[in-house]
Amino acid sequence: MVMMLSPPPCRRLTDSITRAPVSLAASAHRMRFACVLFITSLFFCASPLLAADELLDAGRAATIDYMLERAVSQGFIGGGVVLVGNRSGVTYTASRGNIGFSTDASALNERTIFDIASLTKVVATAPAIMKLLEEGRINLLAPLTRWFPEFEGTGLEDVTILNLLTHTSGLNDIAISSVEPLKTAINRIALQKNGRLPGGRFLYADINFILLSELVNRASGLSLDRYCREHLYGPLGMGDTMFLPPRELVGSIAPTLGTANELITGVVQDENARHLGGISGHAGLFSSASDLSRFAQMILNNGRLHGIQVLSKRVLEQMTAPYFYSNGSVVRGLGWDIYSPYSSPRGSFFSETSFGHTGYSGSSIWIDPERDLFVILLTVRFNYRDPRQINRLRSDISSIAASVFARRGNPAIVPENM
Repeated sequence: MVMMLSPPPCRRLTDSITRAPVSLAASAHRMRFACVLFITSLFFCASPLLAADELLDAGRAATIDYMLERAVSQGFIGGGVVLVGNRSGVTYTASRGNIGFSTDASALNERTIFDIASLTKVVATAPAIMKLLEEGRINLLAPLTRWFPEFEGTGLEDVTILNLLTHTSGLNDIAISSVEPLKTAINRIALQKNGRLPGGRFLYADINFILLSELVNRASGLSLDRYCREHLYGPLGMGDTMFLPPRELVGSIAPTLGTANELITGVVQDENARHLGGISGHAGLFSSASDLSRFAQMILNNGRLHGIQVLSKRVLEQMTAPYFYSNGSVVRGLGWDIYSPYSSPRGSFFSETSFGHTGYSGSSIWIDPERDLFVILLTVRFNYRDPRQINRLRSDISSIAASVFARRGNPAIVPENM
């Protein structure tokens, strides 16, 4: 089988991404950032006897801690964890809030496990697909019908694996039944007649990654959770990362807000993922900031961590290469977001070649190989009606982290549990 390791020339940027025009939203981000810098300066001036490095560390803690504290006090999150690092390890962590609301509830920290929602797409499904590509088991330009003969004669013959990874298949999301969920989902997808040609227009849809998780199963003979455990999480030492966490871990898992405004713990929030048994390509993964930092370090080290090559450098570059869609207004990687309406964690100062993803539960990750930086945010999100609040928090934290941590050559602080 041919292993495709270069994206089509018409979709790939050769050297760099053209900087998008500064929008009103970007201007607002920078104004908020200036306000945060002012707060930082107050801490700098308040302790003239401290050394310069100590002052800078105080500024870091003051700004990012202040953002978390303010988000909790405003009530749109119940707590959160921020972790900043580089290819060598963790440089900064901050946390606010508790796992639960009882008097003896443990405080959130970098080992607290969260439902990371759509981060499943880039921490499980996309790397699993790229690992299968590396092994020569799949071809990204193969038609969907190569692995899903159920779509023969449905008009979906031109949809490719690449289209699923970049959300350019033209498929719309559907509500998945709890009875024979995968079979009924495929049947309903086959009936979609929207007239869209695949490959040109970006349309974010979970169904793309639901199909990709089944592709992992059909190409490898392993379920998505087992494939990721054996080929990704085991080699990386990501012991906090799993689908279907056991009941004994409930005390270590942050709650999410369910559809009936009830807190649920240890069960995936996404209803379609629950109907699919808790293991799906679009949602269902649980992880900690500590584990996600290992994953980000692996990416920044060209697919290698602690002497173990998890993904080849060539395949990793393929996964994070930029593709233009929707007349150039959207830039995506394979699974990863680079520039789109969902790019709030990019902030104001990440490089144009950085990439990341968000999760509905209040999670996000953004990685910048050019500046050797990653920022992870995991929250107990309460306010789902106004996404601007969580997006503003993501953007502001990333802006501070990129402006401060990417400019210093401090040796990384690597906790013992790393």
